[in-house]
Amino acid sequence: MAATNNSTAMDVDEAQIDEGLYSRQLYVLGHEAMKRMAASNVLVVGMKGLGVEIAKNVILAGVKSVTVYDPEPVLVQDLSSQFFLREEDIGKSRAEACVPRLAELNSYVPVRNLGGQRGQEITVDMIKGFQVVVLTNTPLSKQLEINDWTHTNGVHFVAADTRGLFGAVFNDFGPKFTCIDPTGEQPLTGMIVSVDKDKEGLVTCLDETRHGLEDGNFVTFSEVQGMTELNGCEPRKVTVKGPYTFSIGDTSNLSEYKSGGIFTQVKMPKIIEFKSLRESLNSPEYFITDFAKFDRPATLHAGFQALSEFKAQEQRFPRPRNAEDAAKLVALAKKIDADADEKILTELAYQATGDLAPLNAVIGGFVAQEVLKACSAKFHPMVQYMYFDSLESLPTRLPTEEECQPSLSRYDGQIAVFGKTFQDRIANHRQFLVGAGAIGCEMLKNWSMIGLATGENGVIQVTDLDTIEKSNLNRQFLFRPKDLGKFKAEVAAAAVQAMNPDLKGKIVSRQEPVGQDTENLYNEEFFASVDGVTNALDNIKARLYMDQRCVFYKKPLLESGTLGTKGNTQVIIPDLTESYSSSQDPPEKETPSCTVKNFPNAIQHTIEWSRQEFDNLFVKPPQAVNAYLSEPNYLENNLKYSGQQREQVEQLVSYLVTNKPLTFEECIVWARLQFEDKYNNAIRQLLFSLPKDAVTSTGQPFWSGPKRAPEPLTFDSNDPTHLQYIIAAANLHAFNYGLKGETDPALFKKIADSVIVPEFTPKSGIKVQVNDNEPVQNDGGSDLTDTSELMKKLPSPSSLVGYRLNPVEFEKDDDTNHHIDFITAASNLRAMNYNITIADRHTTKQIAGKIIPAIATTTSLVVGLVCLELYKIIDGKTNLEDYKNGFVNLALPFFGFSEPIAAKKNKYGTVEWTLWDRFEFYNDPTLQDIVDWFAEQHKLDVSMVSQGVSMLWSSFIQPKKSKERLPMKFSKLVESVSKKPIPSHVKQLVVEVMVTDEEGEDVEVPFLVVRI
Repeated sequence: MAATNNSTAMDVDEAQIDEGLYSRQLYVLGHEAMKRMAASNVLVVGMKGLGVEIAKNVILAGVKSVTVYDPEPVLVQDLSSQFFLREEDIGKSRAEACVPRLAELNSYVPVRNLGGQRGQEITVDMIKGFQVVVLTNTPLSKQLEINDWTHTNGVHFVAADTRGLFGAVFNDFGPKFTCIDPTGEQPLTGMIVSVDKDKEGLVTCLDETRHGLEDGNFVTFSEVQGMTELNGCEPRKVTVKGPYTFSIGDTSNLSEYKSGGIFTQVKMPKIIEFKSLRESLNSPEYFITDFAKFDRPATLHAGFQALSEFKAQEQRFPRPRNAEDAAKLVALAKKIDADADEKILTELAYQATGDLAPLNAVIGGFVAQEVLKACSAKFHPMVQYMYFDSLESLPTRLPTEEECQPSLSRYDGQIAVFGKTFQDRIANHRQFLVGAGAIGCEMLKNWSMIGLATGENGVIQVTDLDTIEKSNLNRQFLFRPKDLGKFKAEVAAAAVQAMNPDLKGKIVSRQEPVGQDTENLYNEEFFASVDGVTNALDNIKARLYMDQRCVFYKKPLLESGTLGTKGNTQVIIPDLTESYSSSQDPPEKETPSCTVKNFPNAIQHTIEWSRQEFDNLFVKPPQAVNAYLSEPNYLENNLKYSGQQREQVEQLVSYLVTNKPLTFEECIVWARLQFEDKYNNAIRQLLFSLPKDAVTSTGQPFWSGPKRAPEPLTFDSNDPTHLQYIIAAANLHAFNYGLKGETDPALFKKIADSVIVPEFTPKSGIKVQVNDNEPVQNDGGSDLTDTSELMKKLPSPSSLVGYRLNPVEFEKDDDTNHHIDFITAASNLRAMNYNITIADRHTTKQIAGKIIPAIATTTSLVVGLVCLELYKIIDGKTNLEDYKNGFVNLALPFFGFSEPIAAKKNKYGTVEWTLWDRFEFYNDPTLQDIVDWFAEQHKLDVSMVSQGVSMLWSSFIQPKKSKERLPMKFSKLVESVSKKPIPSHVKQLVVEVMVTDEEGEDVEVPFLVVRI
């Protein structure tokens, strides 16, 4: 194992790691892994498409340095997959040409060219001093020579190659590689209710949530009462007995268990033994990427060795679709493995000179993550060979040998696989890309390489309303620091037009988001002008909307998403598959509000509470004040419920009169009193209402299990968390009033310590909401007389003309605005109240800011998979089994593929239909026309008709209304009922009907499209 895995990386500048550049990636890898990576030097050999994809992702991730080696000259066909080469680079060495552009990706990662003479292969002397060596496009004989040295000398080694629609990877991280965290998942934790004192040591958990542990996991304990020897014990191995029970071995010599306790999973390092390339060739261990192709790795293992042998003998690779060369390759492969599949080997020979950007993206993303595993010891490496193919992406009409011949075109690497005819179809395809973020950038890069929309009839439409921020630069690789603040769609479009000048004038960039408000822009004419849609979105709402539009306009949709090292792809084909909306993940389990309010037992609960507290102190009250000052009759119109009235009027009085600061010092006093109210008085009131010795109706202790008895906090200005709360709260309060903030800790300590805090006396008769089903009691809020007296204290809006407060707009990525500082301090103070382990700012920011972890490797791979499906859409494949939905987790690693689910078939009478079907009516018919059509054509009675939120007609409305509405033109009927004119851009209406058959049974039918 290389020294880098044990390195503390003391020379690493942690400020660099904490920079906004790595903010999303930090949530994937963590600080320790990032520090180990930042101490690792990586060498990538081969700068064709695959090599540069690997180098790009490793540079973005933030290793110490990347060195590249490829002295061979740039050829015109390299331009179809090597996105950092330009036409003017032809003739230069590949490494020399791409190093300046690679270096722009990350200013913290030096990139250099190892040099070398044209025709010179890499040597052992050249690779010394690197922690990881990656070989691409390198003969097997050279791979063996280099790996013999790396295996003996503790250097991590990866070899990778792509040939057309085929890819191969080999890993050797040494005889004993220590993987510190095989999965990267958060350690499991849970509450326990008993531990048996016996040889098995059965642990029983609270029956609210499953423990989630697996056999062989390790756990330790805290907060156990009675059997205290378990607290902080050496990790104990788990044997799962059931969803709520597991055993931990002999506990018979421990004390008697009394109550309580929390188990926490302990991640144990795993030692993985790798064989060298030479040793493993004859006894390979395969990582299966597609279980539908279980036998394929063995064939490709022989095939890739045969390719190397063919190249050694012929000084070239097999010619595209050449039967003679294919027969030679098959013969060579059969000597290695007599059972190898000839059909697959023949296709490998046919595609050997092929070089496809999407396949490079898949293999390059995968290999880059393996490099990061070697550097950081985080996540389980692949053991030991991976073979991948996407033969389903070949066109239905296979190309001839003549069609695949090179013609000194930049697309020769793709033409070798698909032929010139299919290349023309790619060039004249029209695609709409929704989103130009991480996935969008990768998508455009791949599209530019394959020549999508470069033909006479081709066009790419791309829309994204966002502008570029610093944290985007780590994954959205088309952007550079000089682009900060510019529109993503514009910059991305310009960047890929520079990569492939054939795209000049072929990309239309937009800033209008997709949604109901822009249906006048993204209308029927727009959708008629595109052949398909690709989503590159980061939210469910927009995905569902685009899915609905694609179903309506019958357009293929390519859908994908990433979450850290996990990714998925889905292909949606009109009249064939279900749509994105057909199946959804179950909603996230919400924490009961009473748990957040009174009974937190985990740091997530206190973070959620503090995020609400942020809004309740700095957002909602200033908004209410501004509404009171600007909206006529605000109190009468908005404070209708007496239970809430007193509370809301008190808030207005507080923010406008009693606690209105004139100086920053008064903001500090306010913050100190807030501390007392939230972390001392509120806890004392809770314990007064529910004392520590309180019991339930069944006589059990109330404060037990998930309910942790809190302790009030006594303010101490020397406690950093106490002081951080005062600093952040005072500055945010000052912002509300337009006062200048301060940060000098001495000032805050001095004033906070001088505040005279009023004595607190708990109130009797206050009922605490113990579960969410109980009504919330408002403390004396119904005293209307009292509320009227309070209202007299409010200044009239006319006396404060032009006066307004500044509500805070939550922004998680600005480290100077005190937002995350406040939420971290507020959450941790509450955690101290309840004896919950506090969280650092980094963790708090992720949970409070709902930050989605992201890393460039996953994005690269997922987009590659999407583009392999795009080939199939361009080909117009109509068989469900030709398409694949993908699921990956690079941490484990795991690949899974499945056929898309077929669109569900519904039936009425003898008619079958799916979500893609609809009934269309033209020339603005009357409602009577539609009713009659159903009766005559389908023997169905219409019982209800609705459009949007308007019920237009039903069989039980008043006869007079029915008589009025049935003869109306449909457009007039909609306007009459909705009392709104139909916008001029709307040319058709989507209508839902309820119908019954001749037996009076309800029948489900497709929706209606009424063209007006």
